[in-house]
Parts: sequence; structure tokens; C-alpha cells
Amino acid sequence: MENEELKQKLASIDESLKDLYLKRMDLVDEIIDAKKHGYDEHEENQETLLKVTNNLPREKQLYLKKIYETLFETSKAYEISSNNISTDLIKAINTAIKNEEQFPISAKVACQGIKGAYSSIAAKKFFEIADISYFKNFENVFQAVEKGFCQYGVLPIENSYAGSVNPVYDLMREHKFYIVKSLKMQIKHNLVANVDSKIEDIKEVYSHEQALAQCKKYLESYKDIKITPCENTAVAARMVKESGRKDVAAISSQECAELYDLKILDSSIQDSNDNYTRFILIAKEIKTYDNANKVSIVTTLPNTPGSLYKLLSKFYNLGINMTKLESRPIANSPFEFIFYFDLDCNIKSKEVQNLIAELDSEAVEFAFLGSYSEIL
Repeated sequence: MENEELKQKLASIDESLKDLYLKRMDLVDEIIDAKKHGYDEHEENQETLLKVTNNLPREKQLYLKKIYETLFETSKAYEISSNNISTDLIKAINTAIKNEEQFPISAKVACQGIKGAYSSIAAKKFFEIADISYFKNFENVFQAVEKGFCQYGVLPIENSYAGSVNPVYDLMREHKFYIVKSLKMQIKHNLVANVDSKIEDIKEVYSHEQALAQCKKYLESYKDIKITPCENTAVAARMVKESGRKDVAAISSQECAELYDLKILDSSIQDSNDNYTRFILIAKEIKTYDNANKVSIVTTLPNTPGSLYKLLSKFYNLGINMTKLESRPIANSPFEFIFYFDLDCNIKSKEVQNLIAELDSEAVEFAFLGSYSEIL
């Protein structure tokens, strides 16, 4: 067959496929109405798959199954974009949008650690005037916001070098909160010690596990130094100051060195200069502020082949860019996972709200974590 003849045959088939696809999509409105009268779309789709793949060679069965599943998903996406679905969650989101206000200049903020911790530095970037209360651990930060002791809480969520802060992700499932803003902050670590110390004196280094991981190559160059993890980088700096010893140092920020009157023995010791930590700002209620262009959600998925693909296809069909996917095991549920998604989209969009409503009504476990913008 000549190339031109082949092109013409393919073009003719593609044109027929287009016409049939459009005819199928024209039935979506009728399907929506039929659902109100007991029409089971899922069951009908499964019956369709069985019929169209029957008696086909195995390899063609699998490819045709994928094509029809894509048809079902695009029909669903079109249905979502054509309707206004209202649930209690969507009503709460729209109430927050209606009451949208300017981001506050000052606030009472919960941070993990002590003065000088990176979370407190992040809090001061979120707010021009931050009244910071310090708590021992991440869970206490969630609790301070939940109980109304603080208006907002600051939590590290991931590092560009060391990865996700898993304890925070695990706590997300246990607490009710909403993300209202996020911050991508460059992290520069320093080796700090008491003013009479020299780098050759150092036999032990204190710091948080994430900071130690971010400075792994630097620390490996000092093979005889003992590494001691502690609660956070500010606590490490304070421990050095209170010890009065010449042979201990901490990995912490320049702010900590200044706060605890310590000397910087070596600066910018992180393994990568492209070292950023992302912090989230959480609140007790849903809030939206100007230029909110990100949405975070969390959901469980059935432990069946293709369940994650089907959810991702919903994002794709609506043109939503997924910027983060994190999975965490569910305690006491072997091989069951919960999934966290960060999406680039506007919660004011009807299509996005309908998708959120659909997931909220269909998933066994689902939570809307907030609509927000990210600052640098």
C-alpha cells in the first residue's frame, strides 16, 4: 500500500472515530438525567468492556480496554465540567471564597522548636509581625491551631535534597486543618561553635536529622566526628552554647549563631546550594486569600489495578497539573496507603469544585487540605 493511500485510509477512519466520539459525548446529558432514575453508569461501563473485548486476541483486548476506559474518563470529565455539584464541603469552600480578605500582616503563630529554628524564620517571612509560640513537636503545633491557642501554625513539609518530612505527613491524617499559604525557603547551614573554638577542636556535632542529611558529604569529610541528632537546629545551637565546650559544634542557621552568640566555623556547608525547604501555613478554618493557585487534597484509593491511574486521568482530562504526589502507609492496614496531592488549579473554577465534590462523595476517605498560594 502506497503511503498516500495509507494516509487517506487512516484519515477516513479517524474522521469516523471523531463523529462517533462526538455522538457518544452528546449522550452525556441524557446519562446525567438517567442517573437520577437509577441508571448505574459504572455497571454499564463494565458490561460494555466485556462486550467489546469478547473473542479478541489477548493483546488487542488490553489495548481496547485502555481506549474504552479513556472514553469513560473523558465522558466523566465532561459531565463534571457541565454541572454544578453542591456538597457541604463545596458550600464551606464557597463561603470562604465569599469572605475572602487580604492576608494579615500580624498573627499569633505556632512553631516547632525554639527561637532561631527554621520554622520561626519561615513564620517571619509569612508575617511582617509574628507573635510566635514555640512547641516541642509537630503534633503540638497541629493541636495549638485546632484548639485555637494560635491562629496559624508553621510546619516543614519537604526539602529539595532530603525529601519529604514524613512525620508531618503522617500527622496530617490525624488532625483537622487547612493550608492557607506555603513558602519555599532557601536553607543555608553553618557549622557553629563557641567563640573560643576552632574547627580542628570539634569532636561532636549536634543537629536535626534533616539538617544532618542535607550536610552528609561535608560531615563525611570529618570521619572521626561524632554525630548527635536532636530536636531541631536551634536546640542544637543552644546545646552548644550551654555546654561551654570547645569540642562541640552545631549545624544551624546564621540567625541561631547570632541569637546564641556563637561563632561560624564554616558557612554554607549543605551538600547542595539548591537546598530549599517548603513550609506550609495552616489554620483551623478554610480560608482563601488573593492569588490562591494551588489546591492540596488527601485520599485513599482502592487496592486494585489502575486505581491511581484513574484518579490521575481525572486531573489530566481537566488540564490540572499535579506538582506533588506523596504516599504514606496507613497504620494497622498492611499494604494500604493514603495519597497526598498538590495541584496547580484555582478552587474558584467550577470544574475543580465539581471534581472535589466527586472525590468527596466517592472516596472512602477524602480531605480537602486547602487552597493557597506559594511565596518565595
